[in-house]
This record gives sequence, structure tokens and C-alpha cells, in this order.
Amino acid sequence: MQKIVPFIWLEKGAEEAAEFYCSVFKDGKITSKSYYGENAMMPKGTLMAVNFTINGQDFSVLNGGPYYKITPAISFLIKCKNQEEIDYFWEKLTENGGKEVQCGWLEDKFGVTWQVVPENIDKYFCDTPNYKMVMDVLFKMKKLEIAVLEKAFKGE
Repeated sequence: MQKIVPFIWLEKGAEEAAEFYCSVFKDGKITSKSYYGENAMMPKGTLMAVNFTINGQDFSVLNGGPYYKITPAISFLIKCKNQEEIDYFWEKLTENGGKEVQCGWLEDKFGVTWQVVPENIDKYFCDTPNYKMVMDVLFKMKKLEIAVLEKAFKGE
């Protein structure tokens, strides 16, 4: 049993969000749904929460009403093995209303923030003689391009 489960509060659209995330991650699946009962903050029978799993990680998403808003202060980091994976996740998570931010960050159509980065992203931030060159290149990007980062890292 996973002790820590990311829990996403949405005003509405929990089922749509869970289905979307399960479609983006190829092994995603909805594991359960719960509904509001009597004397709840929503009408009885309204979908309350959807639990789902992607990449072996459990998540919950709530139809919680307008009381809390999502912020980019917390994001989900996707470590990608190659440019093809970066391109895939970037395209899927920005489609239909998502938006590109900067430096590998994006916001999906539900307002959830994701970082789509190479799995070895930390190497570009190490104490290297070309650190400034890497940062200059990085800050000009929205979607990360591994070849461009690698070239800056090598000082080319």
C-alpha cells in the first residue's frame, strides 16, 4: 500500500481528469470512484473522488467545489528517457487547453502543473564551467530539447 498519494482538488471535472491522465500514461487505470452522501457539500450521488494509477503511482482527484485553487507551487515531474518521450508527454499534456510555461514546465487543461524533463536533468545543473551557457539556453526554452541542452553543457 502506497503511504503517500497525490490528491488533486478540482472544482469539478474529476472523472474527466482521471480519464485524461489514464489515457496519457499508457498503463493508467481508474481503480475506484466514490460519491457524495447525505448532508455533504455537494448533492447526494454527485461524484466525489476518483482514484487511479499511472506508472504504478496511485492518485486521487476530487470534485471539491471552488474552495481551493491549484497552484504551480506543487507540480508533477516526469523524467523522460529521450526526446521522443518528452515530445509525447508535452503534446498530450498541452493539448485541448493546456499551456506551455517555461523550462520544461506546462499546465494541463485542468490547471495541474507538470515538468517534462530528461531523466538526467540534474547533470545540467551541476557545477560545470558551462553552467551559465546551459542556463541561458534553458531559460529560452518552453519544451526542453535534449540536444540543445547537451550542446550547451559541452560548451558548444
